[in-house]
Amino acid sequence: MSRSIKKGPFVDAKLLKKVSNAKPASAGVINTWARRSQVSPEMIGFTFGVHNGKSHVAVLVSEDMVGHRLGEFSPTKKFVRHGGKMQKEMEAKKQQAEIDAAKAAKASPAPAKKK
Repeated sequence: MSRSIKKGPFVDAKLLKKVSNAKPASAGVINTWARRSQVSPEMIGFTFGVHNGKSHVAVLVSEDMVGHRLGEFSPTKKFVRHGGKMQKEMEAKKQQAEIDAAKAAKASPAPAKKK
């Protein structure tokens, strides 16, 4: 659900203060726990360490991110892929095919260049 236009976007006051006092090139990583804070145009170029519950994930803010929340760029859950024995077999076949292709490319002589 979006926020009322009358209220304006939510940006954490401490975070806005840190951004306004620094320059993007010299600021380094600004660690924050304010995942709900929206990205404002003043934040472009800064790198934020957004906390995901375990560690801080580095997020470099660009123009496309303005209006989004900082938490959107720091996933809180680690995806463990689906599948089991069948998935492992398919990956092993794919890896073996790549190895075979590399060996074949290495074994064949390179074509001579025409002048």
